[in-house]
Amino acid sequence: MNKLVEPFAGRDEECRIVILTLLSREHAVLIGEPGTAKSAMIRRVSELLNARFFSYLLTRFTEPSELFGPIDIKALEEGKYVRIITRKLPSAEIAFLDEIFKANSAILNALNTLLQERVLYDGYSEIAVPLWSLFGASNEVPEETELLAFYDRFLIRHFLKPVPENLWKDLLDKAWAFEKNFYYNEIKKSDAVMDMKELRKLHEAALEVDLETIKHKLTKLFAAFESRGIHVSDRRKGKALKVIASNAVLENRSRVQEQDLLILKYVIPKDLDELEKVNTILSEELKTPYRYLRELNEIKTNLQELFNYVVSLQPVESRYIDYRFKQIMKDIELTKERVAAIAVESQDRSVQRAAEEVLDLIEQIASIIKKRLP
Repeated sequence: MNKLVEPFAGRDEECRIVILTLLSREHAVLIGEPGTAKSAMIRRVSELLNARFFSYLLTRFTEPSELFGPIDIKALEEGKYVRIITRKLPSAEIAFLDEIFKANSAILNALNTLLQERVLYDGYSEIAVPLWSLFGASNEVPEETELLAFYDRFLIRHFLKPVPENLWKDLLDKAWAFEKNFYYNEIKKSDAVMDMKELRKLHEAALEVDLETIKHKLTKLFAAFESRGIHVSDRRKGKALKVIASNAVLENRSRVQEQDLLILKYVIPKDLDELEKVNTILSEELKTPYRYLRELNEIKTNLQELFNYVVSLQPVESRYIDYRFKQIMKDIELTKERVAAIAVESQDRSVQRAAEEVLDLIEQIASIIKKRLP
Protein backbone atom coordinates (compact mmCIF):
# COMPACT_ATOMS: atom_id res chain seq x y z
CA MET A 1 0.00 0.00 0.00
CA ASN A 2 2.99 2.35 0.28
CA LYS A 3 2.68 3.06 -3.45
CA LEU A 4 -0.70 4.60 -2.73
CA VAL A 5 0.36 6.39 0.45
CA GLU A 6 3.49 8.18 -0.77
CA PRO A 7 1.77 10.67 -3.13
CA PHE A 8 -0.19 12.02 -0.16
CA ALA A 9 2.76 12.94 2.05
CA GLY A 10 1.68 15.60 4.54
CA ARG A 11 -1.96 14.45 4.55
CA ASP A 12 -1.40 11.34 6.68
CA GLU A 13 -4.77 11.16 8.41
CA GLU A 14 -6.85 11.91 5.32
CA CYS A 15 -4.75 9.46 3.31
CA ARG A 16 -5.35 6.70 5.87
CA ILE A 17 -9.09 7.37 5.85
CA VAL A 18 -9.32 7.18 2.06
CA ILE A 19 -7.26 3.98 1.95
CA LEU A 20 -9.28 2.34 4.76
CA THR A 21 -12.46 3.19 2.85
CA LEU A 22 -11.09 1.56 -0.29
CA LEU A 23 -9.66 -1.50 1.49
CA SER A 24 -12.98 -2.16 3.22
CA ARG A 25 -14.97 -1.48 0.01
CA GLU A 26 -17.15 0.95 1.91
CA HIS A 27 -18.24 4.57 1.55
CA ALA A 28 -17.04 7.69 3.36
CA VAL A 29 -18.32 11.20 3.97
CA LEU A 30 -15.89 14.08 4.46
CA ILE A 31 -17.34 16.93 6.51
CA GLY A 32 -15.66 20.32 6.65
CA GLU A 33 -15.61 23.86 5.38
CA PRO A 34 -15.21 24.56 1.64
CA GLY A 35 -11.74 24.69 0.15
CA THR A 36 -10.16 21.80 2.09
CA ALA A 37 -9.26 19.85 -1.08
CA LYS A 38 -11.83 17.08 -0.60
CA SER A 39 -12.61 16.52 -4.28
CA ALA A 40 -8.99 16.94 -5.40
CA MET A 41 -7.86 14.18 -3.04
CA ILE A 42 -10.44 11.66 -4.26
CA ARG A 43 -9.77 12.49 -7.90
CA ARG A 44 -6.06 11.95 -7.30
CA VAL A 45 -6.53 8.54 -5.69
CA SER A 46 -8.75 7.42 -8.57
CA GLU A 47 -5.94 8.34 -10.98
CA LEU A 48 -3.42 6.42 -8.88
CA LEU A 49 -5.67 3.36 -9.14
CA ASN A 50 -6.53 3.96 -12.80
CA ALA A 51 -10.18 3.66 -11.72
CA ARG A 52 -13.23 4.89 -13.60
CA PHE A 53 -14.14 8.10 -11.79
CA PHE A 54 -17.27 10.23 -11.55
CA SER A 55 -17.66 13.55 -9.75
CA TYR A 56 -20.64 15.88 -9.39
CA LEU A 57 -21.95 18.78 -7.30
CA LEU A 58 -25.48 18.14 -6.04
CA THR A 59 -28.25 20.67 -5.45
CA ARG A 60 -31.97 20.42 -4.70
CA PHE A 61 -32.57 20.86 -8.43
CA THR A 62 -30.17 18.16 -9.69
CA GLU A 63 -32.03 15.80 -12.02
CA PRO A 64 -31.56 12.01 -11.84
CA SER A 65 -30.39 12.03 -15.46
CA GLU A 66 -27.41 14.23 -14.50
CA LEU A 67 -26.11 11.46 -12.26
CA PHE A 68 -27.47 8.27 -13.74
CA GLY A 69 -27.51 9.19 -17.44
CA PRO A 70 -30.21 10.36 -19.88
CA ILE A 71 -32.91 8.12 -21.30
CA ASP A 72 -31.98 6.59 -24.66
CA ILE A 73 -34.62 8.12 -26.95
CA LYS A 74 -34.07 5.63 -29.78
CA ALA A 75 -34.52 2.70 -27.41
CA LEU A 76 -37.61 4.36 -25.95
CA GLU A 77 -39.16 4.60 -29.43
CA GLU A 78 -38.72 0.82 -29.63
CA GLY A 79 -40.53 0.39 -26.32
CA LYS A 80 -37.36 -0.09 -24.26
CA TYR A 81 -36.49 1.94 -21.17
CA VAL A 82 -32.70 2.30 -21.22
CA ARG A 83 -30.30 4.84 -19.75
CA ILE A 84 -27.08 5.96 -21.38
CA ILE A 85 -24.71 5.49 -18.43
CA THR A 86 -21.36 6.10 -20.14
CA ARG A 87 -19.25 8.43 -17.96
CA LYS A 88 -22.06 8.64 -15.42
CA LEU A 89 -22.29 7.33 -11.85
CA PRO A 90 -23.55 3.83 -12.78
CA SER A 91 -20.34 3.21 -14.75
CA ALA A 92 -17.93 4.54 -12.10
CA GLU A 93 -15.71 2.53 -9.75
CA ILE A 94 -14.88 5.49 -7.50
CA ALA A 95 -17.22 8.45 -7.16
CA PHE A 96 -17.25 11.81 -5.42
CA LEU A 97 -20.49 13.69 -4.76
CA ASP A 98 -20.14 17.17 -3.33
CA GLU A 99 -22.88 18.67 -1.11
CA ILE A 100 -24.18 15.12 -0.78
CA PHE A 101 -26.98 15.99 1.66
CA LYS A 102 -28.51 18.66 -0.59
CA ALA A 103 -29.79 16.12 -3.09
CA ASN A 104 -33.55 15.81 -3.57
CA SER A 105 -35.56 12.79 -2.45
CA ALA A 106 -35.56 11.11 -5.88
CA ILE A 107 -31.77 11.03 -5.98
CA LEU A 108 -31.40 10.13 -2.29
CA ASN A 109 -33.73 7.14 -2.70
CA ALA A 110 -31.72 5.89 -5.68
CA LEU A 111 -28.41 6.43 -3.86
CA ASN A 112 -29.65 4.53 -0.79
CA THR A 113 -29.91 1.25 -2.70
CA LEU A 114 -26.88 2.01 -4.84
CA LEU A 115 -24.68 2.42 -1.75
CA GLN A 116 -26.06 -0.59 0.07
CA GLU A 117 -26.63 -3.09 -2.73
CA ARG A 118 -24.55 -1.71 -5.65
CA VAL A 119 -27.76 -1.77 -7.67
CA LEU A 120 -29.61 1.07 -9.38
CA TYR A 121 -33.36 0.46 -9.56
CA ASP A 122 -34.41 2.29 -12.67
CA GLY A 123 -37.99 2.02 -13.83
CA TYR A 124 -38.55 -1.59 -14.83
CA SER A 125 -34.92 -2.69 -14.62
CA GLU A 126 -32.13 -3.24 -12.13
CA ILE A 127 -28.66 -2.06 -13.11
CA ALA A 128 -25.78 -3.74 -11.27
CA VAL A 129 -23.09 -1.09 -10.86
CA PRO A 130 -19.30 -1.56 -10.52
CA LEU A 131 -19.13 1.07 -7.78
CA TRP A 132 -16.36 0.26 -5.30
CA SER A 133 -16.44 3.30 -3.01
CA LEU A 134 -18.40 6.52 -3.02
CA PHE A 135 -17.07 9.57 -1.20
CA GLY A 136 -19.51 12.26 -0.22
CA ALA A 137 -18.68 15.74 1.00
CA SER A 138 -20.64 18.23 3.05
CA ASN A 139 -20.04 21.42 4.97
CA GLU A 140 -22.11 20.17 7.91
CA VAL A 141 -23.68 17.14 9.55
CA PRO A 142 -27.28 16.56 8.37
CA GLU A 143 -29.98 17.20 10.96
CA GLU A 144 -33.12 16.37 8.99
CA THR A 145 -34.75 13.10 10.08
CA GLU A 146 -35.16 11.88 6.51
CA LEU A 147 -31.38 12.14 5.96
CA LEU A 148 -30.30 10.10 8.98
CA ALA A 149 -30.73 6.68 7.30
CA PHE A 150 -28.78 7.94 4.29
CA TYR A 151 -26.04 9.36 6.55
CA ASP A 152 -25.78 5.96 8.21
CA ARG A 153 -24.88 4.39 4.84
CA PHE A 154 -21.49 6.10 5.03
CA LEU A 155 -19.52 3.81 7.30
CA ILE A 156 -16.53 6.14 7.59
CA ARG A 157 -16.95 9.75 8.64
CA HIS A 158 -14.17 12.30 8.87
CA PHE A 159 -14.34 15.88 10.10
CA LEU A 160 -11.81 17.88 8.11
CA LYS A 161 -9.94 20.85 9.54
CA PRO A 162 -8.28 23.70 7.63
CA VAL A 163 -4.50 23.77 7.32
CA PRO A 164 -3.02 24.92 10.68
CA GLU A 165 -1.36 28.32 10.82
CA ASN A 166 2.18 26.94 11.05
CA LEU A 167 1.69 25.37 7.58
CA TRP A 168 0.20 28.42 5.87
CA LYS A 169 3.48 29.23 4.10
CA ASP A 170 3.58 25.74 2.57
CA LEU A 171 -0.06 26.18 1.57
CA LEU A 172 0.71 29.46 -0.20
CA ASP A 173 3.72 27.99 -2.01
CA LYS A 174 1.76 24.98 -3.28
CA ALA A 175 -1.28 27.07 -4.22
CA TRP A 176 0.87 29.45 -6.24
CA ALA A 177 2.65 26.58 -8.00
CA PHE A 178 -0.72 25.04 -8.83
CA GLU A 179 -2.04 28.30 -10.32
CA LYS A 180 1.05 28.65 -12.54
CA ASN A 181 0.87 25.04 -13.69
CA PHE A 182 -2.84 25.37 -14.36
CA TYR A 183 -2.38 28.51 -16.45
CA TYR A 184 0.46 27.03 -18.49
CA ASN A 185 -1.44 23.75 -18.84
CA GLU A 186 1.30 21.82 -17.07
CA ILE A 187 -0.93 19.84 -14.72
CA LYS A 188 -0.58 16.23 -15.78
CA LYS A 189 -2.68 13.25 -14.83
CA SER A 190 -0.97 11.14 -12.17
CA ASP A 191 0.44 7.82 -13.32
CA ALA A 192 -1.29 4.79 -11.82
CA VAL A 193 0.69 3.01 -9.09
CA MET A 194 -1.69 0.04 -8.80
CA ASP A 195 -5.00 -1.01 -10.31
CA MET A 196 -8.44 -2.10 -9.15
CA LYS A 197 -7.47 -5.78 -9.45
CA GLU A 198 -4.72 -5.26 -6.87
CA LEU A 199 -7.15 -3.35 -4.66
CA ARG A 200 -9.61 -6.23 -4.89
CA LYS A 201 -6.89 -8.66 -3.73
CA LEU A 202 -6.15 -6.41 -0.75
CA HIS A 203 -9.85 -6.31 0.10
CA GLU A 204 -9.96 -10.11 -0.05
CA ALA A 205 -6.96 -10.19 2.30
CA ALA A 206 -8.92 -8.00 4.73
CA LEU A 207 -11.81 -10.47 4.62
CA GLU A 208 -9.42 -13.23 5.72
CA VAL A 209 -8.01 -11.33 8.71
CA ASP A 210 -8.38 -13.06 12.10
CA LEU A 211 -10.78 -10.94 14.19
CA GLU A 212 -11.41 -13.25 17.13
CA THR A 213 -8.94 -11.61 19.49
CA ILE A 214 -10.80 -8.28 19.59
CA LYS A 215 -14.49 -9.23 19.40
CA HIS A 216 -14.96 -9.31 23.18
CA LYS A 217 -13.22 -5.94 23.57
CA LEU A 218 -15.27 -4.53 20.71
CA THR A 219 -18.57 -5.47 22.35
CA LYS A 220 -17.38 -3.83 25.58
CA LEU A 221 -16.61 -0.66 23.63
CA PHE A 222 -20.07 -0.66 22.04
CA ALA A 223 -21.56 -0.93 25.53
CA ALA A 224 -19.36 1.94 26.71
CA PHE A 225 -20.52 4.11 23.82
CA GLU A 226 -24.19 3.38 24.54
CA SER A 227 -23.72 4.13 28.25
CA ARG A 228 -22.38 7.58 27.31
CA GLY A 229 -25.35 8.30 25.06
CA ILE A 230 -23.65 7.45 21.76
CA HIS A 231 -25.96 5.16 19.80
CA VAL A 232 -24.43 2.85 17.19
CA SER A 233 -26.76 1.23 14.67
CA ASP A 234 -26.58 -2.54 14.19
CA ARG A 235 -25.41 -1.96 10.63
CA ARG A 236 -22.44 0.08 11.82
CA LYS A 237 -21.59 -2.43 14.54
CA GLY A 238 -21.29 -5.23 12.00
CA LYS A 239 -19.56 -3.26 9.25
CA ALA A 240 -17.02 -1.81 11.68
CA LEU A 241 -15.25 -5.18 11.48
CA LYS A 242 -14.37 -4.49 7.84
CA VAL A 243 -12.57 -1.28 8.70
CA ILE A 244 -10.81 -2.86 11.68
CA ALA A 245 -9.60 -5.72 9.47
CA SER A 246 -8.57 -3.27 6.76
CA ASN A 247 -6.45 -1.35 9.27
CA ALA A 248 -4.62 -4.58 10.10
CA VAL A 249 -3.92 -5.15 6.38
CA LEU A 250 -2.68 -1.57 6.09
CA GLU A 251 -0.25 -2.40 8.90
CA ASN A 252 0.80 -5.63 7.10
CA ARG A 253 -0.84 -7.94 9.62
CA SER A 254 -3.19 -10.90 9.16
CA ARG A 255 -4.50 -10.73 12.74
CA VAL A 256 -6.06 -7.71 14.41
CA GLN A 257 -4.66 -6.15 17.55
CA GLU A 258 -6.29 -3.96 20.14
CA GLN A 259 -4.72 -0.89 18.58
CA ASP A 260 -6.76 -1.48 15.41
CA LEU A 261 -9.86 -0.51 17.40
CA LEU A 262 -8.64 3.09 17.33
CA ILE A 263 -10.13 3.47 13.86
CA LEU A 264 -13.56 3.43 15.53
CA LYS A 265 -13.08 7.18 15.86
CA TYR A 266 -13.84 7.32 12.12
CA VAL A 267 -16.87 5.02 12.37
CA ILE A 268 -18.78 5.82 15.56
CA PRO A 269 -19.18 9.62 15.92
CA LYS A 270 -22.00 11.36 14.09
CA ASP A 271 -20.76 14.88 14.91
CA LEU A 272 -17.85 16.73 16.51
CA ASP A 273 -19.33 16.49 20.01
CA GLU A 274 -19.51 12.71 19.75
CA LEU A 275 -16.01 12.60 18.27
CA GLU A 276 -14.60 14.08 21.47
CA LYS A 277 -16.56 11.59 23.60
CA VAL A 278 -15.45 8.65 21.46
CA ASN A 279 -11.81 9.74 21.68
CA THR A 280 -12.12 9.91 25.47
CA ILE A 281 -13.68 6.44 25.70
CA LEU A 282 -11.04 4.91 23.45
CA SER A 283 -8.32 6.54 25.52
CA GLU A 284 -9.82 5.10 28.71
CA GLU A 285 -10.64 1.62 27.43
CA LEU A 286 -7.71 0.70 25.19
CA LYS A 287 -4.24 -0.18 26.41
CA THR A 288 -2.58 1.21 23.32
CA PRO A 289 -0.28 4.07 22.28
CA TYR A 290 -3.41 6.20 21.94
CA ARG A 291 -2.97 7.85 25.33
CA TYR A 292 0.50 8.99 24.23
CA LEU A 293 -0.87 10.31 20.95
CA ARG A 294 -3.56 12.28 22.78
CA GLU A 295 -0.98 13.83 25.09
CA LEU A 296 1.25 14.71 22.15
CA ASN A 297 -1.70 16.23 20.32
CA GLU A 298 -2.49 18.44 23.32
CA ILE A 299 1.16 19.48 23.59
CA LYS A 300 1.28 20.24 19.87
CA THR A 301 -1.86 22.40 20.05
CA ASN A 302 -0.38 24.43 22.92
CA LEU A 303 2.94 24.77 21.10
CA GLN A 304 1.22 26.04 17.94
CA GLU A 305 -0.41 28.78 20.02
CA LEU A 306 2.96 29.53 21.62
CA PHE A 307 4.59 29.67 18.17
CA ASN A 308 2.08 32.30 17.02
CA TYR A 309 2.63 34.24 20.27
CA VAL A 310 6.41 34.24 19.85
CA VAL A 311 6.17 35.31 16.19
CA SER A 312 3.86 38.21 17.10
CA LEU A 313 6.28 39.46 19.80
CA GLN A 314 9.47 38.98 17.78
CA PRO A 315 9.68 42.57 16.41
CA VAL A 316 8.74 44.22 19.74
CA GLU A 317 11.70 45.79 21.55
CA SER A 318 11.14 45.41 25.29
CA ARG A 319 13.00 44.09 28.31
CA TYR A 320 9.80 42.39 29.38
CA ILE A 321 9.65 40.50 26.07
CA ASP A 322 13.25 39.39 26.56
CA TYR A 323 12.33 38.16 30.04
CA ARG A 324 9.28 36.31 28.70
CA PHE A 325 11.36 34.68 25.96
CA LYS A 326 13.84 33.40 28.56
CA GLN A 327 10.94 31.89 30.52
CA ILE A 328 9.54 30.31 27.37
CA MET A 329 12.93 28.76 26.57
CA LYS A 330 12.98 27.09 30.00
CA ASP A 331 9.41 25.85 29.56
CA ILE A 332 9.98 24.36 26.11
CA GLU A 333 13.15 22.63 27.31
CA LEU A 334 11.02 20.83 29.92
CA THR A 335 8.43 20.07 27.26
CA LYS A 336 11.16 18.73 25.00
CA GLU A 337 12.27 16.34 27.74
CA ARG A 338 8.70 15.08 28.23
CA VAL A 339 8.16 14.54 24.50
CA ALA A 340 11.44 12.62 24.21
CA ALA A 341 10.41 10.48 27.19
CA ILE A 342 7.05 9.70 25.57
CA ALA A 343 8.80 8.50 22.42
CA VAL A 344 10.98 6.14 24.46
CA GLU A 345 8.20 4.91 26.78
CA SER A 346 5.75 4.10 24.00
CA GLN A 347 8.06 1.89 21.91
CA ASP A 348 5.60 2.62 19.10
CA ARG A 349 6.56 3.98 15.69
CA SER A 350 3.38 6.06 15.22
CA VAL A 351 3.97 7.75 18.59
CA GLN A 352 7.61 8.33 17.71
CA ARG A 353 6.65 9.98 14.41
CA ALA A 354 4.20 12.24 16.25
CA ALA A 355 6.90 13.06 18.82
CA GLU A 356 9.30 14.01 16.01
CA GLU A 357 6.73 16.49 14.66
CA VAL A 358 6.34 18.06 18.11
CA LEU A 359 10.10 18.25 18.60
CA ASP A 360 10.43 19.97 15.24
CA LEU A 361 7.87 22.58 16.34
CA ILE A 362 9.82 23.10 19.57
CA GLU A 363 12.98 23.70 17.52
CA GLN A 364 11.15 26.28 15.39
CA ILE A 365 10.13 28.21 18.52
CA ALA A 366 13.60 27.92 20.03
CA SER A 367 15.20 29.16 16.80
CA ILE A 368 13.09 32.33 16.82
CA ILE A 369 13.90 33.04 20.48
CA LYS A 370 17.64 32.40 20.04
CA LYS A 371 17.78 35.03 17.28
CA ARG A 372 16.31 37.53 19.70
CA LEU A 373 18.29 36.74 22.86
CA PRO A 374 22.03 37.43 23.20
